[in-house]
Amino acid sequence: MEQPYEVPLQTLNTTRHKCSACYKQYNKKEHLIEHMKTSNHSVHDPKCGACNKHCKSFESLREHITGPLSKANCSSIFAERGCTLCLKICGSVDSLNEHKEMCHLTTPRPIDTVEMLNSEYEVDISSGNGSIRSQEAVAIDCEMVGCGSDGSLDYCARVCLVDEEERLIFHTYVQPQLPVTDYRYEITGITEENLRDAMPLNEVRQRILQILYNGESIARARLNGGRANVLVGHNLAHHLDCLVMAYPDRLLRYDIQIGFHDPYQDSVSVMRLYKRIRSQDHLMEETTRVPNSSPSFSSISDPWKSMTHEKMTPNYRCWCLDSREAVQRR
Repeated sequence: MEQPYEVPLQTLNTTRHKCSACYKQYNKKEHLIEHMKTSNHSVHDPKCGACNKHCKSFESLREHITGPLSKANCSSIFAERGCTLCLKICGSVDSLNEHKEMCHLTTPRPIDTVEMLNSEYEVDISSGNGSIRSQEAVAIDCEMVGCGSDGSLDYCARVCLVDEEERLIFHTYVQPQLPVTDYRYEITGITEENLRDAMPLNEVRQRILQILYNGESIARARLNGGRANVLVGHNLAHHLDCLVMAYPDRLLRYDIQIGFHDPYQDSVSVMRLYKRIRSQDHLMEETTRVPNSSPSFSSISDPWKSMTHEKMTPNYRCWCLDSREAVQRR
């Protein structure tokens, strides 16, 4: 009996195109190119120290190495040699222990334990040789009291500025522009006695701007920063609004606010966080090879061949670009 004719099975082409940064895979090369156009992968992305995968944020990186759907290999390596605070994976357990001594800092002292005058306390923020340091960071924190009939209007009643060495640059109580109806003592620790001889808001604002601009003209500070200080803080927009103060957007660095409202502790905490992010170990030579006018994917005939995606810059300014090495290269 004649055997039935068997049709040979055709092998399907299952070639997948993988992003070299985040490892996402696509059926079509065009889809991968579109992904690279919109993702803006760069050396500034948070990256897994085990598999080198780029992540959108530190939260997504934490999910990648410790979350319920974490990669087994990355998770095991991180459990052995990873820092739970900054998510860095060290080369050995010994180097991890050394890293923790620098990374896991103690809680800042309460402001009441910091030696200062009642109204103000300043320190010299110049460099050791007497010259003014450029592009230093200053952390600010304000405490608000309630004004208005129901105490819902926020008015600044206390302000604190801290430099990168956690020294108190400026601290004062501020006279609110309206009668205080709620001192919010449980949160602020401010009493009526504290505000009796408080500094007027206009004078406070002038003193703060004098420190922040660091002798630089407003025009140059808005153009390229110059010697003006970078300002960091918890919810900066709200603080600046309550101080009725404007500062160049390019010199602002934002972050979140948590915990008890102690102005010195909050200022030191945000300064520590800012310096930690600024000190990320990025390949600075990569950042200097990519000018702002670097070609986009839409202007390249075949970006897959040109490998331009390896030189793309993010659509945000990474805080590590404030590092001294980056500032000197600019």
